[in-house]
Amino acid sequence: MKRLIVHTLLALAASAQAGPGAHDADGRQLAAPAATAAEAPARLPDGSVALPMPVQRRLQIRTQLAAPGEAARSVVLPARVVMDPNHGGRVQTATGGTVRPGPRGLPLPGQKVRKGELLAQVVFNASPVEAANQRAQLAELRSSLQLARQQAERLQSLEGTVPRKEIEAALAAVQSLAGRERALAGSVGATEALLAPVDGVVARADVVAGQVVEPRDLLFEIVDPGRLLVEATTADPAIATAVVGGTLEGQPGVELTLLGAARSLRDGAMPVSFRATVRGRDGLPLALGQPVQVVATLDGRVTGIVLPAAAVVRNAANEPVVWLKTGAERFVARPVRVQPLDATRVLVAGVEAGVRVVVQGANLVAQIR
Repeated sequence: MKRLIVHTLLALAASAQAGPGAHDADGRQLAAPAATAAEAPARLPDGSVALPMPVQRRLQIRTQLAAPGEAARSVVLPARVVMDPNHGGRVQTATGGTVRPGPRGLPLPGQKVRKGELLAQVVFNASPVEAANQRAQLAELRSSLQLARQQAERLQSLEGTVPRKEIEAALAAVQSLAGRERALAGSVGATEALLAPVDGVVARADVVAGQVVEPRDLLFEIVDPGRLLVEATTADPAIATAVVGGTLEGQPGVELTLLGAARSLRDGAMPVSFRATVRGRDGLPLALGQPVQVVATLDGRVTGIVLPAAAVVRNAANEPVVWLKTGAERFVARPVRVQPLDATRVLVAGVEAGVRVVVQGANLVAQIR
């Protein structure tokens, strides 16, 4: 009996200290001890967050000391992606008519095309009256051409008895009538070839076989996906003339090169153009017409607390905040004013130098309830 009691006590002690996957002396699996409430993250009544160290390591929370720094002045401008006029083009019809597919069929959006490639043909549609007048004129010209040729042949057969100038005049009349006949015959059932203006990708195709189009209708849009422009706008001419560079907000891999600012207002705003490039890829992760935000760099310098953009998150009231680490396992949200510097850095106001700010995993801390 004593040996049975001792064996039972040892088994209970082993199960109390065993980890996940442990077994007792008889080979039975032991249950893992339940996590205590002190080891779970929690939102405290004052709005701060208690985050145990093991949880911080699992969430990969990283902090850094806030230190004053210096950076170029910047401003966020609304912008959109536009076509580079030197590496893109639009295909329109000048006459209008019925669309007929090219040798490869009608191109589809995303299809690659070469400069000069036949995309489609437009067959001119004349009214019945116009078509009848063309056929009548053509018949009249052909009759006149036949008579002129017969007259020229008779004069050539009498060469030596008639003046040379009459023979030359008859031959010139034949050439003139033949040219007019060819031109009028070509206009009957004429077709207009729609050619690709540049090498690139079909960004837009608004046409189907048999569709009747009007003159100047936009049928195809060709764009080079690796050569796009970003056009920002501002209502302040002083800002437009002070821009020296820029980056795309949320697109750290895209580089912008300033091309220049316009000197006239368009719809009450002044355009500022940038060339967009990306390293290591053929095409840009941008679409024609896509709205974007440009962090424009201005001339001049500003000082303040410079932090990574990932350190700033939104609270329940949609206010920008940063999370401060006030203790080993305690985090407090601090409302701040934010000014973007580029695609990865921001300038914050409302944080003192020397405090420890969460720069990685701030969005995970904000989600703890």
